Amino acid sequence: MDLGFDESQLMLKSSAREFLQQECPTTFVRAMETDARGYTSELWKRMADLGWLGLAVPEQYGGLGLKFFDLSLLLEEMGRALLPGPFFSTAVLGAMSILEAGSEAQKAQHLPRIARGDLIATLALTEPSATYEPSGVHATAAATRGGYVLNGVKLFVPDAQVADLLIVATRTRAASNPAEGVTLFLVDAKAPGVAITPLVTIASDKQAEVTLTNVQAPASAVLGKPDQGWPTIARIVEMAAVGKCAEMLGGADRVLDMTVNYVKERVQFGRPIGSFQAVQHHCANMATDVEGCRYVTYQAAWRVSEGQPAAQEVAIAKAWVSDAYRRVCALGHQSHGAIGFTKEYDLQLFTRRAKSAEVAYGDADYHRELVAQGMGL
Repeated sequence: MDLGFDESQLMLKSSAREFLQQECPTTFVRAMETDARGYTSELWKRMADLGWLGLAVPEQYGGLGLKFFDLSLLLEEMGRALLPGPFFSTAVLGAMSILEAGSEAQKAQHLPRIARGDLIATLALTEPSATYEPSGVHATAAATRGGYVLNGVKLFVPDAQVADLLIVATRTRAASNPAEGVTLFLVDAKAPGVAITPLVTIASDKQAEVTLTNVQAPASAVLGKPDQGWPTIARIVEMAAVGKCAEMLGGADRVLDMTVNYVKERVQFGRPIGSFQAVQHHCANMATDVEGCRYVTYQAAWRVSEGQPAAQEVAIAKAWVSDAYRRVCALGHQSHGAIGFTKEYDLQLFTRRAKSAEVAYGDADYHRELVAQGMGL
């Protein structure tokens, strides 16, 4: 069975790894943790010039016109480098939402700006319930003459503090089926009535609470069709879950490399600690987890990219990778010993992001339940 990549995909991965090794060392990652914006305009512009922001945006809108699978390969390298900043929010949550549901006018207005690096976008979906089910959408959009008035609170909105455009999930109609009556809106992040409060998170990533108070939105701001936004949301959450798996795969692979290199060099009792069976088994278990992550992530990403039914594969991937990345980090800490638990050592950067990614777009338990439902249980 050939699970290899074509020449362009290999070039994408290798060039991305080389670029990120130079431009995104862990010293930069640490600096961005305490930076209010969480990224630099210089690096953002360079990624735009490389075509990364428009990687999966069609050429007619200024992008490279590649597939979601190619984007997932790039996300894998970004996860390996712990790239900070609003790339995921903009290129996955923002661009893919507009591409999936936007009108021709909305695509022409926003996608070229995203591809050029001139527009940062994000998805404001979850609320205090933190569920990814349609029943969790309580923010309202009341119809008025010529538009809507939006009210509600969105929680854990990634990169909202630097976003130009918010894609907001609201309820426009009460219905017995909670998947009905949900509408997406394109909202200016600086519009009157929009309040953004940064949150403190374990990963020091940039998430925020977004409060909407009588925010005016014209009818032209509806993304897709009124009351029919949930299928788009479900599709984007699938993409986001797979994209997060790709990031976690990259991070887990880097932790494995760090650990293997360390145990080969660290000498204790007159011999490298990698010569001890217990440490060898730790590394073997880590390698097994990483390869499992690789297969389920690529399988899910390929099905999503090809437009095939992917709900089961996505749920399997997110359930497995969420747990596996955390296991890999835990074994990495154990193999490193005391130094692996210090803040000065880079391993903790991966562990904190593993925990954050674990719960993003549904944790392992949530996705295991979806897998069980998919089997008719």
